[in-house]
Amino acid sequence: MRKILSCLLLLSIFSFKSIYAADIKSIGVPYIENYSKAIYASGNQNWSVAKDKNGVMYFGNTEGLLTYDGRYWQKYKMPNNQIVRSVATDDNGKIYTGGFGDFGYWSFQQNKLKYTSLTGLIPKNNQLKDEIWKIHIYGSRIIFQSFSTIYIYANGKITILKNAGNFLFSYKIGNRFIVENKGLYELKGNKLEFIPGSDVICKTGVLSILPFQENKLIIGTGKNGLFIFDGITFKPFNTPANSFLSAFQLNNGAKILGKYYAYGTILNGIIIIDEAGNIIQRINKSSGLQNNTVLSLYNDNEQNLWAGLDNGIDRIELNSPLYFYLDKTGVFGTVYSSVIFKGKIYLGTNQGLFYSEWKEGNQFSTLNFRLIANSQGQVWELNIIDGQLLCGHNNGTFNVVGDKIEKLTTYSGGWTIKKLNSNPNLLIQGTYTGLLLFNKNSQGKWQFYKKIANFNVPSRYVEQDSKGEIWVSHAYKGLYKLKLSSDYSTVISNKYYDEKNGLTSNYNLNLFVLEDKIVFASDSGFYTYDNISDRFSKYSILNKALGSFASSNKIINAGAKKYWFINHGKTALADFSEPGKISIDSNRFSILDGKMVQYYENISRISNSIYLISVDDGFVFYNANQKILAQSNKIQQNVLIRRIEDITDKYSIISENGNDGSEIEIKNSRNNIRISFSLPYYRQAKIKFQYYLEGYSKDWSDWSYATQKDFTNLSSGKYIFKVRAKIDDSAISGITTFEFTVLRPWYLSNWALLFYAIAFAFALISGKKIYERKLKKDSQKISDRLQAEQEEILKQETEANEKQIHKLQTEKLQAELASKNRELANSAMTLVYKNELLQKLSEEILKLKDENGKKLADDQVRKIQKVINDGMNDERDWNLFENSFNEAHESFFKKLKINHPDLVPNDLKLCAYLRMNMSSKEMSSLLNITLRGVEIRRYRLRKKLNVPHDKNLTEFLMEL
Repeated sequence: MRKILSCLLLLSIFSFKSIYAADIKSIGVPYIENYSKAIYASGNQNWSVAKDKNGVMYFGNTEGLLTYDGRYWQKYKMPNNQIVRSVATDDNGKIYTGGFGDFGYWSFQQNKLKYTSLTGLIPKNNQLKDEIWKIHIYGSRIIFQSFSTIYIYANGKITILKNAGNFLFSYKIGNRFIVENKGLYELKGNKLEFIPGSDVICKTGVLSILPFQENKLIIGTGKNGLFIFDGITFKPFNTPANSFLSAFQLNNGAKILGKYYAYGTILNGIIIIDEAGNIIQRINKSSGLQNNTVLSLYNDNEQNLWAGLDNGIDRIELNSPLYFYLDKTGVFGTVYSSVIFKGKIYLGTNQGLFYSEWKEGNQFSTLNFRLIANSQGQVWELNIIDGQLLCGHNNGTFNVVGDKIEKLTTYSGGWTIKKLNSNPNLLIQGTYTGLLLFNKNSQGKWQFYKKIANFNVPSRYVEQDSKGEIWVSHAYKGLYKLKLSSDYSTVISNKYYDEKNGLTSNYNLNLFVLEDKIVFASDSGFYTYDNISDRFSKYSILNKALGSFASSNKIINAGAKKYWFINHGKTALADFSEPGKISIDSNRFSILDGKMVQYYENISRISNSIYLISVDDGFVFYNANQKILAQSNKIQQNVLIRRIEDITDKYSIISENGNDGSEIEIKNSRNNIRISFSLPYYRQAKIKFQYYLEGYSKDWSDWSYATQKDFTNLSSGKYIFKVRAKIDDSAISGITTFEFTVLRPWYLSNWALLFYAIAFAFALISGKKIYERKLKKDSQKISDRLQAEQEEILKQETEANEKQIHKLQTEKLQAELASKNRELANSAMTLVYKNELLQKLSEEILKLKDENGKKLADDQVRKIQKVINDGMNDERDWNLFENSFNEAHESFFKKLKINHPDLVPNDLKLCAYLRMNMSSKEMSSLLNITLRGVEIRRYRLRKKLNVPHDKNLTEFLMEL
């Protein structure tokens, strides 16, 4: 385990007087970001790395071509799913790749990245039968190199270069192109010329050629170390790195930061050397790499070193102000405190107190941490006071001397220890069970003095105010203000503070000294105490200036009017040096978020500009003077618009590149899209985006970390999508635009509108004709209606006239009928009168006597009676009556005869008399019968006419 740690890294404090912007420090390793195959979703091995003009990274992977833009990974497969062994990019946006039996380029065609093979241009007698291991952009020529042949692509043609033997690898150094073939050959014109003396260094293969000082070359071999070529001779570069590179097999190299050289190995990761050959860094699996076999190295223009590994991809953030030493194997556990003291670095962990030798200098040295005997257990604090290192431990408090500890007290839980302001010869310590005092013995060493009486509360933080009173924050709940006796041995006054005194809550209250003033930290912000009112109030000015760090749970003095603010795992450095202004820097420390032990964060200042930060599995060095890329150069690329996706009902890609300037047309029925974007900035930073869709939005969106935006139900029209990025809430990129058009629906297309126009014109003409026809028809209808109305009026008038005439005729007829009825009645009454008269004559004749008083002779009477009877039964009277009756009551007799053919003339006479509503007496006179005979005839007539019993015979006859 110790051997593994000894191969890790670092570290010695270097001379802080000489600090450069492009220095790599030998204190830990720079930040390493791991991209595992689970993240990029492709094969293990990554054979080559390149970056294009837009900032997109490309990797030759076992399963194809990988792309990465800082946010999104994408994989593209080669024909026949071949391994991509080599990749290179030119300034025209093409990405060249090579594999087994094929090479060519990728470019955006119809908004998709597509592959175009160039092997069809190879002369037939020189077909590619092996793998392309290197690709170089050499002026206007693209050089593809396999082990047997060099293919030069220029002006749409491919020319062939071969040597007697096989090639190994080729290199482009500035304007020079060199290839190895049992010696080094340089391309001049279209020929390869041997470099004299180079065969000596090629026995184990040349695997790296990089530019060196004064136009020299530094050449790395597989097992024979490094050589310097001055243009004439090859000389071994005697450096401590040679043994390492020979033992672990150098595989590739890259020049970094202008004056360092990074070499990847087969067996032990990466080493970085300076121009003198000194090893500055060792970076391997133990210190953060995913794998020790480095297949490719690439140094980009943002001070990142990319490593394509046998299993994964790693990005090493060169020239970072933060350098890490992490315990990947769990040797010393979780770090609660760390400090450098008298040539040693000490780590206080949950397992005990560990130390390692600490050498000054600027060359790489290893650390070998060992546990100090009898220090097992939880270490809370390491504090250097008056040249002595004190250790607050779960089991008590110790004085640390070299690799040994001396117990000062057995009181458990030494959380915090510091000098009393009112008496610098005394130390006050907060423990699990109250407060302790320490003083110096005759030798000037700190020793336990006494426990302060009358106070046994767990004391997490302790501070003394300007009045000499002691403030203590409970480990969990509440605050205490203590007044000590004159000899500090006893608490004579103890007051407890909680919500009743103006605090929002009495949980998680901490106290710290900020600019010589005690401030009280809570989850709801910082408070100050007013001694007059004996209450707390919010420290509004500080809270407002700190922003999100107003709820910090810890403050650590960073010196020079600077303070560390720790907000539940997030770290910021605040500068109070400018009066009335507080500057907050949290962005560069975002990499530490969540890595420190919560509530026990520790940052030690080990020089004017160097800080040792304890993290849960090791420690981190921060160099405040270390500068990285200038702010104006931070954003070297604009935001890239990557995928445009149709999300209407199923996901489909509309475009893979919204930056090529071509306008995209989207069907109206597919008017729900997602736009993905990214900033190809790869260093650790907070990157926020802001977007604006012209034609849809009213203003720019809020800044956010989102890298895609959905737009749904877009109406037809032209849109311009604008997006920009902001790094660390400061530098803002330029605006990237993407234009697209949502087409009109088919029924509003140009052809549809033309059809509508023609149809409208046709409809207009047809409508005019139809209208004219309708108008004519309506005119005719109106004319016909008028005529009809006139005819109707005439008809109505005629009908009215006819009705009037009919009425008049009816009235006339009624008058005539009435007249006839009257005549008939008169006639009947005349007949009745006549008959009655004749009957009276008959009766009187019977009474007549002669002069003798005797009745008349019977024969005479009979003769006269006969005449009377003939007069009473004269048919002429009946005929005349019948004619008159028929005129008044038309068809009466006819109906009777039809309905009752068995009626005899006397019956008909009776029916007529009854119709005229004559009385029985009148009828008996007319019929010349008795009243009894009339009743008998009426009875018989009812039977013949079948008149119902309840029906009056006269009414029956009148209704006929």
